[in-house]
Amino acid sequence: MSEQIEAIKDGVINGKHKEIEDMTKKAISDGVDLNKIINEALIAGMDVIGEKFSKNEIFVPEMLVSARTVKMALEIIKPLLKDEEIVDRGTILMGTVKGDMHDIGKNLVIMILEGAGFNVIDLGVDMSVEMFTQKVEEIKPDILGLSALLTTTMTEMKNVIETLEEKGLRSGVKVMVGGAPIDEKFAKEIGSDGYGKDASEAVRLARGCVEKK
Repeated sequence: MSEQIEAIKDGVINGKHKEIEDMTKKAISDGVDLNKIINEALIAGMDVIGEKFSKNEIFVPEMLVSARTVKMALEIIKPLLKDEEIVDRGTILMGTVKGDMHDIGKNLVIMILEGAGFNVIDLGVDMSVEMFTQKVEEIKPDILGLSALLTTTMTEMKNVIETLEEKGLRSGVKVMVGGAPIDEKFAKEIGSDGYGKDASEAVRLARGCVEKK
């Protein structure tokens, strides 16, 4: 069975999206533990991909193929899991701030976070401060992810954080920020809990944020 786990993990690392469904179904029919497939094959494979991406050994297209591979396998596994077997790695709200319609980077980060086992709710683009705070209050996520590509919309991130403070919601949620014009200095200045410079860094940051809650 360990051979099947390694084979699925290798399938994720090498983006074998055409074979992953059959590999996953065969492992399930042979009695391989579902959570082992998720944690030791799918998520472990994405951890390797994240490491390779951070070292510039692979690039966005390869990362996307691996994320798609994981998603295909999870679609087979999740309906078979009992409620008590589902590992809750945390809920993340993600959205692009008001005035900004860019979502390519956000969507990539969402795919990788989902591949890492997080429940991600995509709020979309051009999200107002009011909508962000309303959704935080309503859903009570572990993490709020704010994305911006335009320098002119960066200040909206600060507005969101300040409004969360005013409404007494800030202590209950970790705030991650990201996007091309964002850097560590800006992230600290606006009072966020962290800055993810790329998708693999976002996963590491999200794990750290959940552990600290």
